[in-house]
Amino acid sequence: MNLPLGYAYSAVYAGIRQAERDDLALIVTGLDASAAAVFTRNRVQAAPVGLCRRHLALSKGRVGAILMNAGNANCATRTGDAVALDTARATAKILKLPVAQVLTASTGVIGVEMDGAKIMAALPRLVEGLSPARFEDAARAIMTTDLVSKTAFAEAHLRRGSVRVAGMTKGSGMIQPNMATTLGFVMTDAELPAAALRVILKRAVEASYHRLSVDGDTSTNDTLVLLANGASGVRPEAKELARVEEKITGVMEHLAQAIARDGEGAKKFVTIEVSGAPSDDAAARLARAIANSPLVKTAIAGSDPNWGRVLSAAGNAGVVFDPGKTDIWMQGVAVCRGGLAAPFSEAELKQKLDAPECHIRFSLRGKAKGEARFWTCDLTHGYIHINASYRT
Repeated sequence: MNLPLGYAYSAVYAGIRQAERDDLALIVTGLDASAAAVFTRNRVQAAPVGLCRRHLALSKGRVGAILMNAGNANCATRTGDAVALDTARATAKILKLPVAQVLTASTGVIGVEMDGAKIMAALPRLVEGLSPARFEDAARAIMTTDLVSKTAFAEAHLRRGSVRVAGMTKGSGMIQPNMATTLGFVMTDAELPAAALRVILKRAVEASYHRLSVDGDTSTNDTLVLLANGASGVRPEAKELARVEEKITGVMEHLAQAIARDGEGAKKFVTIEVSGAPSDDAAARLARAIANSPLVKTAIAGSDPNWGRVLSAAGNAGVVFDPGKTDIWMQGVAVCRGGLAAPFSEAELKQKLDAPECHIRFSLRGKAKGEARFWTCDLTHGYIHINASYRT
């Protein structure tokens, strides 16, 4: 783990969640960073989402700190906007930053008033605990139903020196991003302007978080922030930008896969590949429809090679294709040829589907080249158990 230079992290228990474990975290950059972000497209949006949008506009894409909490979404409440702004102001004051350079992010239960006083009381301890070595502490503090913390790292060696990338994310339920998912924070010490970051983030999120689903629900709090503070002193040359973008994208792909692997109640990680679609966008819609099908997901949970569910789900994607030119593979075994059953050993394939990782390939015959890769997980009784008792 080679962390980007110039960042410090902290985490404390502020009493926001019932269980006594860290629920408040902070990321601070010693040099104010260029920033780009994407947010939920849900019509219902948490107060921190609105605050982040406003602050990024006011600061022209400059960020000095991100304050994060778990245990309460600060969404659909009477005091949400006030709590988000007041805690941002308090953080800015103690860190001596302009208020617009402080972002907030929340995750947890929707519709429960959040006691901002708890955050205010914990801020001195939180700031006192700041350290470059507490990256993992911050990553754990934003977990909700996650079973494991989710982090990823990369390094790019450029002509003028090396730049580092690190990312943390959380999420295992309410995952169908129409931008990113839940909370994600990616930091680099490369020197990059906000305009360049926005371009990189747009492409990177399309290849990572936009290719992820656990349950087809989009969160009210989705926030993904990309920071570049220039602490390495290395400004990538024009021909090196692609290499830096590749590392950032790789980190985000790893984080997105980690969410699918840790899906609520999940036992299996599922990769869906679509090829031969009219366009990449059409391929993504086909893959998403397959990934979001409860019937496909439960079939995978039961190791049932029911390829008809895959074909049916694709047919509901709103993409025009000829079912008679469709081939499907599960675990590398051809189960459908030209829209009809292919000969295969049910017992052998069922055994292959017992593995913790499942691969589904959906291919359309013809000259079209559209393709997409998507990640999801199976759907088990565990998902119902977790979500039936989430508030209680």
